[in-house]
Amino acid sequence: MHVLKFCIKYFIFLFILTYTSSLVFAQNTPEILLQNIADNMIAGLKANKATLKTKPTIVYNLAYRYVVPNADLSEMSKRVLPPSVWNSASPAQRKQFQREFTTTIIRTYASALTSYEDQTIKFYPIRGNYNNAHTIEVSSEIISSNRHPVHVVYRLVRTASGWKLFDMSLEGVSMLDSFRAQFADLLSQGSMNQLLAQMARHNNRTLE
Repeated sequence: MHVLKFCIKYFIFLFILTYTSSLVFAQNTPEILLQNIADNMIAGLKANKATLKTKPTIVYNLAYRYVVPNADLSEMSKRVLPPSVWNSASPAQRKQFQREFTTTIIRTYASALTSYEDQTIKFYPIRGNYNNAHTIEVSSEIISSNRHPVHVVYRLVRTASGWKLFDMSLEGVSMLDSFRAQFADLLSQGSMNQLLAQMARHNNRTLE
């Protein structure tokens, strides 16, 4: 479980690092969009590097301001739960889960970005024609001066408002799969309402 939590926390580091800009670069290809967003976020982290550890709410507030508009949280919420659980959930439960899941992503793991050092992200061109594609994958590498490059694949879905993130894989391990395993474990011990209550308790804790 500790390994799973570490993987999820690292996923969220990459998630927030990448998706922290609005649609300023919407006219570009997805890979250029991602690169420009990452470059802007890294510039912001560098500017606040001296206070990131003592004021983690800086990252927390930035994440809520910029991450949420650039991710398909509805699709992510649907995919992260077992189909039987999602299909049997009431509209109110689905809405609450999406809200709590969003808060879980941002509030619980925003502290990961306080450990920013000198990481940069390089995105690679998408292979083939994706003009009519509903989903695409963008490959990238996380580059740091003190470790080997880390391979990350971002998965985006086409929506009415443009491309949005719905998953990413770190060295072949999916972020959604990692969360799905965690939630499945919790659901095996209780109901949807119990899961929601546990998530709410966790999210109401003070950001560490």
